[in-house]
Amino acid sequence: MYERVHGFIEQLAKLLEFAGVGIIVVGAVAASVFFLRQARRSGDWRAAYEAYRANLGRGILLGLELLVGADIIGTITAPLTFESVGLLALIVVIRTFLSFSLETEIEGRWPWRRAEAGGARTR
Repeated sequence: MYERVHGFIEQLAKLLEFAGVGIIVVGAVAASVFFLRQARRSGDWRAAYEAYRANLGRGILLGLELLVGADIIGTITAPLTFESVGLLALIVVIRTFLSFSLETEIEGRWPWRRAEAGGARTR
């Protein structure tokens, strides 16, 4: 029974990893298509570029969140050692920093300043 559950959780983590990578790839392709379409229609390459960066960042951000989730779930199936837990912690810290940086870049302000600008979002 334990082996079945262990195998299922391991497969679930792999599925989340593939989904995360897939979202990043699809997000990059979709953002590129939207960029080219918007730039060609409007002729304003600068505005299209800003939208492109934001859309690309959103795709990467969503993919990173799934990858962090996959890493956390993956630790359930791995033998817990100080090395594996430390490696997971390092990966989560790096990906969280990347997520924070991307969100700050997309929003153009610190996350705790959203309400001041009238752009409060619910999660």
